[in-house]
Amino acid sequence: MSGQPRHQEPVDVHLILRRDADVGVEVLLSRRAGPVYASGLWHLVSGHLDGPEEDVVDALIREAREEAGVTIDPAEVRFAVAVHHRSPGGASRTGMFFEVRTWRGTPGVREPAVCDRMGWFPLDALPEPMVAYCRAGLDTYRSGQMMAVHFQEPGDPIAYSPAADRCRPVPAVGTSGPDARVREFTEQAVGRITDWTDTSWPREGSQVWRAHGAEGGVWFVKVHPSDRFHRREVDAYRDWVPGLGTAAPRLVAAEHTLRAVVITMVPGRSLRGAVHPPAEQLLIFRRIGQLAAAIHRSAPSHPAPARPPLLGKWERHLAAAGSHLAPGDEEFLRAMAANAADASGLESVPTHGDFQLRNLRWDEATGSLYVIDFERSEQGPAVRDFVRLSDAWGGRPDLFAAVMDGYGRQLTPAEEEHLAVLSMLDAVSGIQYGAAHEDPELVERGRRTLARLRATGRP
Repeated sequence: MSGQPRHQEPVDVHLILRRDADVGVEVLLSRRAGPVYASGLWHLVSGHLDGPEEDVVDALIREAREEAGVTIDPAEVRFAVAVHHRSPGGASRTGMFFEVRTWRGTPGVREPAVCDRMGWFPLDALPEPMVAYCRAGLDTYRSGQMMAVHFQEPGDPIAYSPAADRCRPVPAVGTSGPDARVREFTEQAVGRITDWTDTSWPREGSQVWRAHGAEGGVWFVKVHPSDRFHRREVDAYRDWVPGLGTAAPRLVAAEHTLRAVVITMVPGRSLRGAVHPPAEQLLIFRRIGQLAAAIHRSAPSHPAPARPPLLGKWERHLAAAGSHLAPGDEEFLRAMAANAADASGLESVPTHGDFQLRNLRWDEATGSLYVIDFERSEQGPAVRDFVRLSDAWGGRPDLFAAVMDGYGRQLTPAEEEHLAVLSMLDAVSGIQYGAAHEDPELVERGRRTLARLRATGRP
């Protein structure tokens, strides 16, 4: 013990009064007014405990009656979130957030001296300006977590600002599933889920779970890191993936606001890191070529553009990757880029966009191959799907020959040139991204690709 007085801090309570509306879940908020802290900012109905004789549930019920004029039965109170908060001025407190879905009375302003407005707002579209402390509690609640630390820094605004968002959720023991909204969406699509298993890739932005249904079904639930990836995957599942038959999952449901999808499960094990006898390995790579051909024929092709936009952001990626390149790499890359500027276009077909071993599954019992993960799918040259796959046949001409045999034809000289340029761009992009996000696998894959390009002039 230091001999110093024990640290003490206040406890306050926050009411998440919740209702379902046509726009989704709504919560009741009040706008603070007058000579009070955070005047003019939106906040939940809230307050402090009156003393040691009052517990947090009693305090919540009292504040609801005094501020909003609603009566709450203690049996209707559900704990939602705890937030350990420190204000920009340095004072700390612990906030207890409680959800209530059933009450008596019509909410309205009951203390006009400190609140000038009250209203219902969508949980997914909270108003501004809002007290950052309150926003931290609601964001944690919306994410399905139960606790967060929200320690603001001196100079931070009292109002919520994305640039100074200090909310750090603390996961609870045994929580491995998605947030409450994604759970609800999933159960509306397939029924009650009894178990969630996190199957995300160990990379930033990956959110994938295996969901086990109460009636025995199994699905995968995925939340995309961006609207673009969500749109690409959903469009692929709806437009051309059905043409692959049983070789791909089926889309069960999609929710654009959450960027979430529920898909069926396909059998087999990922080919990433798998070891097979030589004869079976050749068979697998032949099937990979057949599957690539099926993807590229799954919808009508489009004419080739006169000058394809091959290079894109490559200069920016090259600058970011510079310190991780081998001597002579930059000169070689600039020479390839100069040649690519005059490259002729290729016809555009459906492409998977991330066609590599980790997204391919092999079922040894049936000898069947499956493909998953279509978030990078788009129309483009067919050789786009051989860029990342080429790392799997590096140094193995027999595997490359098996893929081409399954594909049904050899690449044309124009396709080989296109593939070399696309591989160069993917390597540089992978090196800069892997370095920035501490992903050594991406960096090494990019280096291997550049070494092959320099040695052979092709992937």
